[in-house]
Amino acid sequence: MIQAPLSVEPSSSQALEGGGEVGLDLTVAIPAINEAANLVSLLPRLRAILAKLECRYEIVIVDGHSTDETAAVAEANGARVAYQQAPGYGEAIREAIGQARGSYVLTLDADLSHDPSFIPTMWARRREAALVIASRYVAGGDARMPWTRYLLSRVLNATFGRALSLPFRDLSSGYRLYRTDVVRGLPLKSRDFDINQEMLVRVVAEGWPVVEVPFVYEPRNHGSSKARLLKFGKSYLRTLGAMWRLRNSIQAADYDERASSSLILPQREWQRARYRLIMGLVQGHGRILDVGCGSSRILRDLENCVGFDIVRRKLRYMRRYDKPVVEGTAFALPFSDAAFDSVVCSEVIEHIPEGPEPFLEMRRVLKPGGLLVLGTPDYGRRLWRIIERVYERTVPGGYAAEHTTHYTQQSLTELVQGLGFRVESVSYIFGCELVMSLRRP
Repeated sequence: MIQAPLSVEPSSSQALEGGGEVGLDLTVAIPAINEAANLVSLLPRLRAILAKLECRYEIVIVDGHSTDETAAVAEANGARVAYQQAPGYGEAIREAIGQARGSYVLTLDADLSHDPSFIPTMWARRREAALVIASRYVAGGDARMPWTRYLLSRVLNATFGRALSLPFRDLSSGYRLYRTDVVRGLPLKSRDFDINQEMLVRVVAEGWPVVEVPFVYEPRNHGSSKARLLKFGKSYLRTLGAMWRLRNSIQAADYDERASSSLILPQREWQRARYRLIMGLVQGHGRILDVGCGSSRILRDLENCVGFDIVRRKLRYMRRYDKPVVEGTAFALPFSDAAFDSVVCSEVIEHIPEGPEPFLEMRRVLKPGGLLVLGTPDYGRRLWRIIERVYERTVPGGYAAEHTTHYTQQSLTELVQGLGFRVESVSYIFGCELVMSLRRP
């Protein structure tokens, strides 16, 4: 089973000032432009709070080339100053991630709207997720800001949440705790405040868990906010479009699961018909292996089932359902002979090169008399070829372009019978997706 660690054990409390030791627990990163008046109050409070966490930490001020004493105040209070290379909040966050020497990186605003006394609450939740969001809009949270800004913020979050099918309430909060190794590998593009939405979506697309904790947002102490929702409207729209394409592509870890609830009626009904058919064939048939399980509801709902896939992010996503999952290739299943009573391989064989090797592996891990359920598009059906062309044009991020082997009922039957399987039943989903149940003698 994949067991990607979600936390690093803290050691004794220690601040790292300037250069020095690598291998810290926490980097606190604060983007700042002309925030000297706020940093004078914030940094002593922050250091006192961090000292109680019993972890090794550093404070990094990401200076957007301030014209006041921001850098001098930061250094006088034990913080390291990093200068961002290009303008924009998104650039500051990317600089912070690149500069971070902690296993976790926490971002907060310099203006005291993000109360540093909330950090221990976020730190305590780090084992649960790769991203912890201080949320203004979940139960128990609040946002004390002018009503116009509050309204625009709520509309922004509702729009992104609904359009991207995300179950979170505060997608724009910049008060966050990240696993550094997770976010450092993300292909971030945003330059402005929309980087908060982009980072959240990309973390979710990689299958990592996210949690929101209720938080009360306070008005800034000195100066004026750099966030202008209307000013950055084009950036938000551009990011929304890019993240919509990601969320509706096979690159999203939960793509298979979400297809069962898709707003696209044919996609939703097709997924549900496949689910009903395969569940009816294998449910209750002993120990089951789902080869190429992805993030489908079949694995989620089957009892005594092991999931197997080559795509790590999908397996990572499925861990939330406490299902045993294994990463590997269908050409060398990492299981002993005759380990399973049933094997499901739905919508997989068309993605791999033609040949008997995967079928021999599935036969090997089946017990004598075991059941193999195969599902694949039937390219002998004209209807499927038409549907695939339409699907490829309307859902360019979907699976259609990845179909490298084109089976027909006749060619697949000849192949499996040549390997000793006995065909028990042949069914079709909407007349063109072939589902065969086979018995190993």
